Amino acid sequence: MNTSHPRIAARMADIAPFHVMDILARARQMEAQGRSIIHLEIGEPDFPTPYPIVEAGIAALEQGNLYYSPPLGLPQLRSAIADYYAQHYGVQLSPQRVVVTPGASGALLLALGVLADPGDSVLLADPGYPCNRHFARFIEARTLAVPVDADTGYQLTPELVERYWTPAVKVVLLASPSNPTGTVVPDADVRAIAALCAARGATLIVDEIYHGLIYEGSHHTALAHSDQVFVVNSFSKYFQMTGWRLGWLVAPEWAMEALDRLVQNLYLAASTPAQYAALAAFTPATLTILEARKTELKIRRDYLASALRDLGFDLPDLPQGAFYLYAGCGRFSQDSCAFAAQILEQTGVAITPGVDFGTYQAQRFVRFAYTTSLPNLQEAMRRLREFLPS
Repeated sequence: MNTSHPRIAARMADIAPFHVMDILARARQMEAQGRSIIHLEIGEPDFPTPYPIVEAGIAALEQGNLYYSPPLGLPQLRSAIADYYAQHYGVQLSPQRVVVTPGASGALLLALGVLADPGDSVLLADPGYPCNRHFARFIEARTLAVPVDADTGYQLTPELVERYWTPAVKVVLLASPSNPTGTVVPDADVRAIAALCAARGATLIVDEIYHGLIYEGSHHTALAHSDQVFVVNSFSKYFQMTGWRLGWLVAPEWAMEALDRLVQNLYLAASTPAQYAALAAFTPATLTILEARKTELKIRRDYLASALRDLGFDLPDLPQGAFYLYAGCGRFSQDSCAFAAQILEQTGVAITPGVDFGTYQAQRFVRFAYTTSLPNLQEAMRRLREFLPS
């Protein structure tokens, strides 16, 4: 009898699992054994979805709004998203340029799918969100990872884009604020990189999924600088709808027909009840809740940054957004995976090793997510203070 199995596609060798999932699995196992675990590893806010959104979702279910939506999304939600850009950024945007997607991941996959051919290069920062490079590999494109550090706020700059540019580059990908670093690309740099891409026949994608969570200074969407960029956003982070799996993509008019075809073939449409629920995300009642929670996240960030510095972690600049601190652990370890595992076992504090986010100096960094309460953060720092060498 032939017991051999069909082979797994070669691309899967390059699509790595998240190391943080091993941390999470071990943390859950320890919790089941009665250990007290403080979760600073997962990028999911501890706040529940605001009730006006939940209420709208319940109403959609009760009213039977359960059929497929048009592939690009409910027209009223696409209009609400466009109105949001007008009200919050002063950007006039046609709803016809908005695609409602199953999470920001769906939006990124769509954008890369219509822009990159096999062998094309996607220029992005290292460290960065791991799915970005994996999506590129999935469509047989290549990633050109640019090593970045605190000197550039862990972000690409126009100078770095020019330095690493090759004729194969067809997409440049920015994330502002970034996961894992929480840093923001200055508006002038976004404008300059968009112009550079336009001059060289490439396209800029800007991941803005943490855009509602910027704590200092004025900021603009990349759409304020060009109508040729692709912008990805999400209802998961600022709007706290993680499990609803809903995001959106804003694209140039010339890409909409191709995006429509790709949506029809990849997933047909985003969740209809989630889309009806999201209509309540932009209401004054919801935004009042979200802004109060944003204030709480800023308090957490300020406390955690100060506490980590006092413990000896390297954190030269305070990140402007998201809910992460990407801290250098070189004083304690040159192996972020082993360090994170040791901290979990010895203290019950779960954090993410830097190797999840790239290769550049990844063994010398860990990510802390301040997605839990201030008392939990204080207890986590107490435990680390007892464990780490003074």
